[in-house]
This record gives sequence, structure tokens and C-alpha cells, in this order.
Amino acid sequence: MRTDDQIIADIVIGGGGLVGLSLGLALAKSGLEIVVVDNQDPATMRKEKFDGRVCSISYGSMRVLDGIGLWDSLQGEAEPILDIRVSDQNSSLFLHFDHREIGDHPLGWIVENRNTRKALFEAASTYSNLLYLAPASVKSCDPCSWFTEVQLTDGRSVKASLAIAADGRNSLLRQMAGINITGWQYSQMGIVCTIQHEKPHLGIAHERFLPAGPFAVLPINGNRSSIVWTEKTKLVKNLMTLNNGEFLAELNQRLGNFLGEVNVISPRWSYPIVLSHAQHYVSKRLALVGDAAHAIHPLAGQGFNLGIRDIAILAELIVDRHRLGMDIGAIDLLSRYERWRRFDSMSLIAVTDGLNRLFSNNWEPVRLIRDVGLAVVNRNPPLKKLFMRHAMGLVGELPRLTRGERL
Repeated sequence: MRTDDQIIADIVIGGGGLVGLSLGLALAKSGLEIVVVDNQDPATMRKEKFDGRVCSISYGSMRVLDGIGLWDSLQGEAEPILDIRVSDQNSSLFLHFDHREIGDHPLGWIVENRNTRKALFEAASTYSNLLYLAPASVKSCDPCSWFTEVQLTDGRSVKASLAIAADGRNSLLRQMAGINITGWQYSQMGIVCTIQHEKPHLGIAHERFLPAGPFAVLPINGNRSSIVWTEKTKLVKNLMTLNNGEFLAELNQRLGNFLGEVNVISPRWSYPIVLSHAQHYVSKRLALVGDAAHAIHPLAGQGFNLGIRDIAILAELIVDRHRLGMDIGAIDLLSRYERWRRFDSMSLIAVTDGLNRLFSNNWEPVRLIRDVGLAVVNRNPPLKKLFMRHAMGLVGELPRLTRGERL
């Protein structure tokens, strides 16, 4: 129900980014009345210069996106990851994951964020029960016994059974609920750009650990790759102001020549690298998803997948409760969501932070230990398969969407 200044819905989602709008689609597809509020102008978000990043989509996340009706729109833009090569500086010892060791499907896919965002906008426009308010900003969120009311800065309000914070690592909804975070900003920043190269990438994703941090080369379609370059914060400003030739020279020093002649074909973006973890994922009639709950180091490319697992589980719990005609904002439902998600999130935070600390240095004794470790894993097929299944999002208690089932 809607009037000029008040909207009544089942769920209001703060944040219409990749995770928030994906969750909105999952819930709208199941018949719930959804309102998504985002402070960014959709016209701005559609521009090519808005976001040059990519997402690594695991096999499990692909199943979720397929289950909510999004994968068909993305598949043509998605580059399969057939192999992953992990190396440490110039060491001859490395770790190689080959998709053929675990099945006949890719380990995952790389998709540019602008293509995912475009597909989300188009899908959202097809649902009459999904109202996308943007640009619009949240002013307050006031939970009551049986509903919550979100006030917008333009005077409108949304009353719903549940509010969901998908508004990023600086989440306003999380702050309004008084939920604290644990975390820190790394002394590293990320530099992102797209390159075109002479030789084909063959669907191989490269993660090379350098003293300043990981340097990733991620295959995207059209004989292109996305560079995700972690560098010391104090050096990034200078790197970003180099002219094209100077920047390419710095890039090639880290990249090497395995792709032949390389050209940077996009703008450069830089962003701080932050770890944050909410002390609670839920509060009264509020649930946190995506970066609002947890932001991790990008070295393993698992941030989006972590958010996708959030929405697959939360959507399942909400839809099942809705079908029974029960309260979808009840604390027992929210508590189950938190228990289901917390171990997975904390484990991945610990792994990514630990790997970054282990590899982002040039201390010779540590280098020897980690290189031997890479070689040992590489020669242990059962252990490699376990790591691959983890990276594919197929380990643990899986929700229906991740199992390839419908909500």
C-alpha cells in the first residue's frame, strides 16, 4: 500500500548495490512486497566510469544468481575461471588449481560490476512488488514490537516487518541500531584497471604475492583482464598521478610478459582496503548483509560471494516464514540467520587477513616456509580439492539456492 508520504511493505532494504538489490530480487520473486532505498542516482551508477571493479562469482554464487533469475542476463558477459595460479614473488614453487580436477564446470566466473549492476536494474524493473527508491536517503529507523519504520530525508516513510542493512561497510542503518564493529584499515590500497593483451588469458586467474601485497590478474571477456593491485598506501598517490606510459611501466614490472604486449584501456581507480566485522548481524527488526556485516581483504576475491551467501540464507529463512503466515521480523528468525552466517564470515576474515600478513613481506625465512607450503598443497590432490570446493562455495551447511534448488 502506498500514499504520497507513506509506503507499507513486507521488507525495506537500505542499500541498492550488488548485494542489496540481489536480495530484493530474491524476495520479490517469492511474492513479498519489497522497498529498496539507495542514496546513489541510478543514472550515475550506470556510467562506465562509476566503478571499474569486477566480482569473482563462485560456482555456488552462480547457482544463487540463477535461482533469482539473474544469471541468464549475466552469462554472456561472464568469463569462466578454468584455472587459478597462486605464486609468491619470483619463486619457482606455486599452487595450481585446475577445474578438471573437480568436475566439468568452471571454478567460477569474473563479471564486471557495471554489467552486474545493469542486469540488476533491468531485472528489478520487471517486478511490480519491488519499489526502488533512488536517489533517496535514510533519516532514521525506528523498530517497534510488530514493525519498523524507516524515515527518508525527503519526508516519506516506509513501514515494514523487517529492515535489512545492505548499505556498505559504513552502514548508517547499522550505526542507528548501535551495532559496533571490529576492524582496521590496512596500510595498503587497491588499484584497479583493465588491460588488453596480445596473448589469450586462457581463463586463468593469477594471484601473485608481492612484498607490498597481492597482485591479481583476473580474466574477463574480449581478451582482457582486470588488474587488482594491492600497494602500500604511501605509494598509491604517486602511482595514480603517473602518465600512461609511466604507469604501464610500473604495471609491467609486476605483471611480467606472459600475456605479451599489454595496454591499459580503462581509467584507474584506487580505494582503501579495510577489514570490518559487525559485533552482531541482527538487532530488533534489523538484519545486516554484505559489507554492512563484514568487509574483508580482497586478496581471495570472496567479498561478493560472502554477501551472496548472506542473502541466500536470509532469503530462505524469510520466505519459509512468510509461507507459514508468521512474523518475518521475529527475533528467533534473525538469531538463526546470525548463527548460520557468523562462523563462515569469521573464518574467511581470519584466512584472508592471515594470508595477507603471511605473504605481504620479504623476510627470507617466512618466504621459504610459505613457498614450501604452496608446493606441499599443490602435490596433495585431496587437500587441493578441499580448497577448491571452499573457493567454489560448496562446503558447509548450504541453503537451497546454493544447492541449485528454488526458494
